[in-house]
Amino acid sequence: MFYRPEDGHGLPHNPFNALITPRPIGWISSRATDGTNNLAPYSFFNGVAYEPPQVMFATTSGKPDQTSGTKDSLSNIAETGVFCVNVVAFEMRDAMNASSAALPKEVDEFTHAGLTPVDCESINCARIDGVPAALECRLTQIVTLPGESNRVAFGEVIGIHLREDCLIDGLFDVTRFQPLARMGYRDYSVVQEVFSLARPDD
Repeated sequence: MFYRPEDGHGLPHNPFNALITPRPIGWISSRATDGTNNLAPYSFFNGVAYEPPQVMFATTSGKPDQTSGTKDSLSNIAETGVFCVNVVAFEMRDAMNASSAALPKEVDEFTHAGLTPVDCESINCARIDGVPAALECRLTQIVTLPGESNRVAFGEVIGIHLREDCLIDGLFDVTRFQPLARMGYRDYSVVQEVFSLARPDD
């Protein structure tokens, strides 16, 4: 099968997300200028550089905000210049899903999802208590992409929280918390085992 996206795929559901899998989930927390916390999961998320460490996440749809033209998360980040990436453990899947609801801007998703906010160390933003890891980020740029409400936010990681029980012999062991990953459609996956490969030039 071959199709051109501009012509449509002819399938019951768009297969695009199912082709780029598994995708890590950036559980992005931000804070509005009035102090209201915001939390939402983004599966178009990844690390993009080591030195200095940098991440990105993309917003692609949702209720446009007057400030950013996209979701509340990006509106907050554009105004404050900071955000936090929370790593999603399998055990927190229901709370993550609850925080994806389309709620009014004034609603705190931490409360809605039954999560406890904890202030970050270096930025004016909340992180989720109990997550395996959290990355405190300073916004570097927001890039507008083709299409309606498509934006990418890039941030430099200026602080990192690691849960002590996930550090084994000096390594961050993902099998201790089983990170959640996004697939296509309504599907998710979970990392339960890992294997290593030596690089050809090692």
